[in-house]
Amino acid sequence: VQLQASGGGLVQAGGSLRLSCAASGRTFSRYAMGWFRQAPGEEREFVATISWSGGNTYYADSVKGRFTISRDNAKNTVYLQMNSLKPEDTAVYYCAYGPWTGFEVRDYNYWGQGTQVTVSS
Repeated sequence: VQLQASGGGLVQAGGSLRLSCAASGRTFSRYAMGWFRQAPGEEREFVATISWSGGNTYYADSVKGRFTISRDNAKNTVYLQMNSLKPEDTAVYYCAYGPWTGFEVRDYNYWGQGTQVTVSS
């Protein structure tokens, strides 16, 4: 499976970004997708995950109410809409592909290359 993340950039606090992750090479619709992030000097942390049907979504407490994960199985793409961004959201964001909606790095088999999100104060 190849995952290509895009949509990162520099935004002011309070602004919005939408990340996309396009999958190829394997059946997309029967697998969960997740977003993680990693700030410099920090471990990679869970952000959000979505079930294969899109019917179940889960979020880290730090982003709940501000971020929305969604997917379009016809386009083999998962999205992360990020609103009300804060400087502490600054990190490299990674999409991931796995068999269930896990909250841990080890729950996912394939990873995208990451896209940088920088939020200025």
